[in-house]
Amino acid sequence: TLLNGCSTAQKGSTAAVFNYDQTTMPDAKPWTSENFRNSPDNFQFAIIGDRTGGANVERTFEIAMGQINLLQPEFVINVGDIIEGYTENKEELHAEWDEVSDMLNTLEMPFFRTPGNHDIANEAAKEVWLERHGAIYYHFVYKNVLFLVLDSEDPPRVAPEGIKEKLEVYKKLQTENPEKAKEMLAEFMSDEAVVAGLMKPIEFDDEQVSFIEKTLEQNADVRWTFLFLHEPAWEKPSESFKAIQNLLKMRNHTFFAGHLHYYDYDNIDGHEHITMGPAGASFHQEGPGNVDHIMWVTMTEDGPQMGNIALKGLFDRKGSDPELFGAYDRKGH
Repeated sequence: TLLNGCSTAQKGSTAAVFNYDQTTMPDAKPWTSENFRNSPDNFQFAIIGDRTGGANVERTFEIAMGQINLLQPEFVINVGDIIEGYTENKEELHAEWDEVSDMLNTLEMPFFRTPGNHDIANEAAKEVWLERHGAIYYHFVYKNVLFLVLDSEDPPRVAPEGIKEKLEVYKKLQTENPEKAKEMLAEFMSDEAVVAGLMKPIEFDDEQVSFIEKTLEQNADVRWTFLFLHEPAWEKPSESFKAIQNLLKMRNHTFFAGHLHYYDYDNIDGHEHITMGPAGASFHQEGPGNVDHIMWVTMTEDGPQMGNIALKGLFDRKGSDPELFGAYDRKGH
């Protein structure tokens, strides 16, 4: 309860959250309201998109960790693809995860992972994920809100031919010949096998669907349900994804995905389905969704409020650092 008036106002032994000298302002006041948005049930978290699939040399994702610390969300969750992967060499995979761990260890709050196609591209990568992270799909409840993290890579898609080598060449070209890197990326994205892969519906096996159903039953009274997966399965819904949507249709929920490296918003049957733009991954198409960003979510009693923050617009109290601006402002966007 908000108490206003003189600075000695008390409620029991707890001082008022807001107070002022009422004797100097008995009537008109230089503020609009005393209805502060400070419900103890509200909370804030940040969502971040793909780092890899052609991670940029400007280190956008790494820099974003410090930017997120400026905002102090209660936790961060991503939508997959934070290593390049696509190797069966476990030593190489561990080295990539070690590099990412160094970045994540700079965060001052928890970071929840979602598996992406680059993260668990094959059985070896899946084994490394399980060894390091324990579960591929899972759930948690925070302040009576259910968070479901799903696996959209079961089984992993067939890797595009030569993908590991192409990623290495692309990374090198970003520094040595940026125009050639753009041409290479455009050629890759127009490859028939890549296009066919993007058009293929995402399947979820019976075990995962049963896990989702059981988790929903065990958390029937939560005030909202957030679902995170890497690939936006609603774009080309399989029968198994339709079954998941059917399980959710009577509850308040929101889906988040990534993978396409382009921000997109869909409202399907009254429920929001959001595809995050990248946070350092290569841009796959031109347009307004081509932006490195995070999403800031505030959970309220009326549901989530969501705002996108372009990373190029987020800097510390000292002001924008011109040496880092290129990491936020790729391709002139």
